Amino acid sequence: MGHREDLLEGAKRCLLAKGFARTTARDIVKESGTNLASIGYHYGSKDALLAQAYVALVEGMGDAFEGDGTAQSATPPGSVERFQEVWGNIIGTLGDPMWRLSVEILVMGDQLPEVRDHLARAQREAGRGLVPLLMGGREEDVSDATADTLGAFYVTLMTGLIAQWTFDPNSAPGADRLTEGLRQVIEAATRR
Repeated sequence: MGHREDLLEGAKRCLLAKGFARTTARDIVKESGTNLASIGYHYGSKDALLAQAYVALVEGMGDAFEGDGTAQSATPPGSVERFQEVWGNIIGTLGDPMWRLSVEILVMGDQLPEVRDHLARAQREAGRGLVPLLMGGREEDVSDATADTLGAFYVTLMTGLIAQWTFDPNSAPGADRLTEGLRQVIEAATRR
């Protein structure tokens, strides 16, 4: 690995150990075995590096969203059963310390404009990644319009789940309660 990759890996470890606010450039340098100048050269700033490290951590969770990965899901894409399965997989990851970073970023967003702007752009791509998990198909085929509507819906649901699970995992909804809520919405929307 080169300095760029070493910095990213070091920043990921620092985020998980210390969070955004408490991670310093010197922490990253120590963890990565690089030097301070490398941060500016490769990423522009410590905050930009931390934002990219956070996005990489979230992307790394994507495989867990698909379940154990041993077989293709038997639930039909777009079905209520697929909804319950995928959200169950996502909820299964919410105990990971990485998700606390999401809440920290939400709270500190106005203090970290460079991080906020980088992550705001990443939200569309997060939605684009969630759509095929729930609806089938390939991520590269998800249109911008679908990412901005259905994808944004899924990201909003996920952000709320992260907040609820961080605040109180014992009272946060599981996939069964989310699915029942979806069934009620569908029923109300299809009444004549």
